[in-house]
Amino acid sequence: MTPQREWFEKDYYKVLGVPQSATETEIRRAYRKLAKENHPDANPGKEERFKEISAAYDVLSEPGKRKEYDEVRRLGPMAGAGGAGFPGGAGFPGGAGGTTFRTENLGDLFGDILGRFGGGAAAGQRGRPGATTGQRGEDLEAELHLSFLDALNGVTTSVNVTSEAACGTCHGSGAAPGTTPVVCSRCGGRGVTSENQGLFSFSRACPQCAGRGMVVETPCPTCRGTGVENRPRQVKVRIPAGVDDGQRIRVKGRGAPGRSGAPAGDLWVTVRVAPHEMFGRSGRNLTLAVPITFSEAALGAEVTVPTLDGSVVLRVPPGTRSGRKFRVKGRGVVDDKAGAGDLLVTVEVAVPTKLSPAQREAIEALATASTESPRTHLGV
Repeated sequence: MTPQREWFEKDYYKVLGVPQSATETEIRRAYRKLAKENHPDANPGKEERFKEISAAYDVLSEPGKRKEYDEVRRLGPMAGAGGAGFPGGAGFPGGAGGTTFRTENLGDLFGDILGRFGGGAAAGQRGRPGATTGQRGEDLEAELHLSFLDALNGVTTSVNVTSEAACGTCHGSGAAPGTTPVVCSRCGGRGVTSENQGLFSFSRACPQCAGRGMVVETPCPTCRGTGVENRPRQVKVRIPAGVDDGQRIRVKGRGAPGRSGAPAGDLWVTVRVAPHEMFGRSGRNLTLAVPITFSEAALGAEVTVPTLDGSVVLRVPPGTRSGRKFRVKGRGVVDDKAGAGDLLVTVEVAVPTKLSPAQREAIEALATASTESPRTHLGV
């Protein structure tokens, strides 16, 4: 993979607020926190910050990309005189780094750097047959609404998107049915033309074919030669178990198609989880409020509590106050990597709004027998 130009300019570790030694779990946690704080739907005006966070996670979340990014950041685009890209520097045998730096890699670096000055691609690297200057397809956004249980258990479903897709008439070639694109006569199908500039020779996108290497002589009537058309389509999405509300799932290569043979963008699916009638959620833990009577709180009791998988018996000790929390281990959200969370039960003493004569008599007797005020510590 050719290093992206942004890799030289952006410190993705700093963007996510993690050290370079951060683990995959730490990077994922940092991303989820920042994505939630900067999501454009909840924070208008944060679009650029959100894109920056997503770009950083896209690189650092994949070991292969992260390794290449770290190497590029270590060497730098030129690494100065005597650095990577020059004999005796860190990027050549005998240099400080002792790393073998291949000439095609040097071409990639020169091509990206010189591209900033309008020089296009370095000759010999992008000027070979089959080269393309096509544009990667745009990333698309979609929203998926799930039930509470589907989010906990995981589900494979589909989302509807309307976007550019390969033309159904010409299948993306841009040429009318019965015809095919022809090789560009100016660049011979390479997509680039060479220009000598003294010591170096630069390559530019061919002006006749716009870098495609092929020319459509008879455009497709449906897409008018673009090779794409707007149409609705369904994309299958696998939602992992334990997904949280607001979490974004990336479906690689299912965004808008690229131009001139370039890869398609990605589809980002934002998950919206409906609330449960009884259970709440806090990370990998489920929460539940359970009412108990005054006598159960005062005398202690065994209370049957529902879970997502059957029921359990909760032992409430004597003298339990309203609002006390109990933990039922292993009855929370199941995560394939982190294991199961817990069920956090909050007991709430239920106060009756209507009393029978017998209940009133019993409570009045209790009030008479209570000689100590619970407000003594307040000094009143």
